[in-house]
Amino acid sequence: MRAAMAFRARGWWIGLFFSPLAAVAAGPVLVPLPLQPAGIAFPTSDWEVAAPAGASDPARLSRALDDAFSEPDPGRLRRTRAVVVVHGGRIVAERYAEGFGPQTPLFGWSMTKSVTNALCGILVREGKLDLFAPALVPEWNHAGDARRAISVDLLLRQSSGLRWNEVYETSPFDSSVIAMLYGIGHRDMAAFAASQPLAHPPGTVWYYSSGTTLILSRILHSLIGSEADYHAFPRRELFERIGMKSALIEPDAAGTFVGSSYSYATARDWARFGLLYLRDGTWEGARILPVGWVDYTRTPAPAAPHGEYGAHFWLNAGAANRGAPSPDPRAPADLFYASGHDGQVVAIVPSRDLVIVRAGLTPDDGRYDLNGFLAEVVAAFFPVAP
Repeated sequence: MRAAMAFRARGWWIGLFFSPLAAVAAGPVLVPLPLQPAGIAFPTSDWEVAAPAGASDPARLSRALDDAFSEPDPGRLRRTRAVVVVHGGRIVAERYAEGFGPQTPLFGWSMTKSVTNALCGILVREGKLDLFAPALVPEWNHAGDARRAISVDLLLRQSSGLRWNEVYETSPFDSSVIAMLYGIGHRDMAAFAASQPLAHPPGTVWYYSSGTTLILSRILHSLIGSEADYHAFPRRELFERIGMKSALIEPDAAGTFVGSSYSYATARDWARFGLLYLRDGTWEGARILPVGWVDYTRTPAPAAPHGEYGAHFWLNAGAANRGAPSPDPRAPADLFYASGHDGQVVAIVPSRDLVIVRAGLTPDDGRYDLNGFLAEVVAAFFPVAP
């Protein structure tokens, strides 16, 4: 790896250790990531299924699942489709709505962004991706273009400063993301996103943007090589290695993966993805993500005002230096998660050795308290020994 990959920070240090060079930690102290318990196989082929023996309150867990699949208001359906709970590397709770099951591929929506995080990490491990060099974006490669200061790190941390409007139903005619996915930008989404001007100096403002992920997807394409290699890369280097046989990512008309939004996998395969991060990017003794990548991922972006975002994963960290508590005080601060439109989530809780997958078709309008569901499931389990 080049020296630039030592995560040299521009005014701050990231708390992680990348081989062969190390960065000095700053920010919150991270809960250690638990190892796979001895005698429990990684679910490359199949999951071990067991009763929730490590639960402090199995009845509470059962009630949380009962509530998740209940429909108390026929006019505001929750439409939970699947829940899988993994504790200590085993599935300890699993339930599906009628018409869905362990073999049903489920739309990930913005959980796809977290898959893009993994693909970036693999290229970092291979020494092909420099997080702190200017991002390889041809539209910005002109003298005097202030966008040249945008790095891959700033794209992963949603702190590029590019103008963007990430709204859906509430303001569709003024929505950058709708224009990109379904409108004037849909044939070449990365080009549409890269054409946006700066609204803020890079690194100064956090703003969630699907466009930045499409830029990352195209950068990955430029580094991987041919069209065939690029389209084979996620399956060869990630999905097949951890048993995500159902997983796929769709490309746009230009051949770029829609790494912000368009992926599918079964609930069990989404749980495999969560377990990869819970196990620090390793699988069956092999390293898939580089040393320190998961810690980098779950370290809050400096510009995120409430410590709510790391690197293409959401966090519950809070920002003590700003007096900002955890976004949801009901859940542990070490919770980090992939999140998608209409209530998709892969939640990872190192302090409980938990992965929680929930899929549905649930508008974010108050009809279902998804955060409350996660907090209830977490509360049903004892903390793991440090």
